[in-house]
Parts: sequence; C-alpha cells; structure tokens
Amino acid sequence: MKKTLILVRHATAEDQSFRIKDFDRDLNSKGLSESLAMGKWMVQEGVKPDLFVSSPASRAFKTAEIIARQFGVSIDAIQTQAGIYDGGPRAYLQAVNTTSESHTTLMLFGHNPDITYFAEYLSGASIGSMKKGSVAFIEFKDQKWEEISGKTGDLVLYKTPKQVRDEDE
Repeated sequence: MKKTLILVRHATAEDQSFRIKDFDRDLNSKGLSESLAMGKWMVQEGVKPDLFVSSPASRAFKTAEIIARQFGVSIDAIQTQAGIYDGGPRAYLQAVNTTSESHTTLMLFGHNPDITYFAEYLSGASIGSMKKGSVAFIEFKDQKWEEISGKTGDLVLYKTPKQVRDEDE
C-alpha cells in the first residue's frame, strides 16, 4: 500500500531576538497568510492527510494548526513530538517509523535545516533549502512506515507559498 509523507516547513516567523526564546517565536503576518494559502491549496488539490505531527515549537505548531483547520481537523488531533524541534533528522525518522499502519498520509511540520536534510535523505532528490511554509510530498510504495529510510521514497512534488500565490493570480 502506498504511503505519502508531506513535510511542511513552518511558515515565516518573527525575527529572533534576545527577548524571545527561539522555541517561542510566533508566526508573523506573512507566515499566517502563507499557512492559510498552503492549507487552502492542499484542500483544493484533494490532499487527505490522516495524521498531523508537529514540532512543539510555537511557529511550527501554529503552521500545523492553521493548515489542519483548513482540513476541518481539530487542534487536539495534532500530535507533537519534542525531538522534531531540535533532535535532528533522526527525530524526524523516528516520527515516521513509529507511525501506525492505520495511517496512509502523514503530514509532518518542522524546521530547517533538518526538514530539508530529511526530505533529501528519504528521496535522494536535491531540494536545496525548503522555503518557509513550503511542502514536500514524498511517496513510498509497498513499505510500512517502520521500513522507511534513506532513498526509499520518491519526491513527487515540492511547492512553495509563492508558487501557490502565483497560480491564484
């Protein structure tokens, strides 16, 4: 059975300052609109995530919250995994490998540079650096979540908020 992993880099956040811990940085107005645009676009495209997992950091969780809302999914349904914030690509792999087989489409919200490294590790594709608010769709054929590892998936789509906005014009 085909599995789809949708990696979402958090949208644009407020700048880092000495007054706010990095973990607590919120989305700015651009980030709020990027998240909304990406969520609406995915709903229009018929994307059907059945599990939302996010870094607990404010900017990632808020991105997840806004996108989940577009799908009519309650905030309570978003799972958080602490390691996604600062655990490196291994933490992303653990989140994927521990996903229940009852799910076929996992949407995972995280941070650069780890999320880009992870997308490239799984697919062997060269993305460069995932833009804020962008999504990478990686498909896996005939694999269980626990079997997913390096170069086992195919990058089928990479989309940025700017590309979505440009399509709407």
